[in-house]
Amino acid sequence: MGSLFKPKMPMLPPVQPLPEPPKAELSETEKAKIKAEQDAIERRRRGRKSTILTSPLIEEARVEKKTLLGA
Repeated sequence: MGSLFKPKMPMLPPVQPLPEPPKAELSETEKAKIKAEQDAIERRRRGRKSTILTSPLIEEARVEKKTLLGA
């Protein structure tokens, strides 16, 4: 009963495949620039954690509270 008042959908045209994008060749300077950027990102990601030296062989740090005027 409801099909009487519904308009019929027209047939859709077939979908055309997209053409392949052109492949860009990078020069050596561009490759070096990209590599340097990736290395910088990796260094920032690691942070200062790699600069902290810890070892079980190192003695514990001396923690002394300084007094005012040497008193």
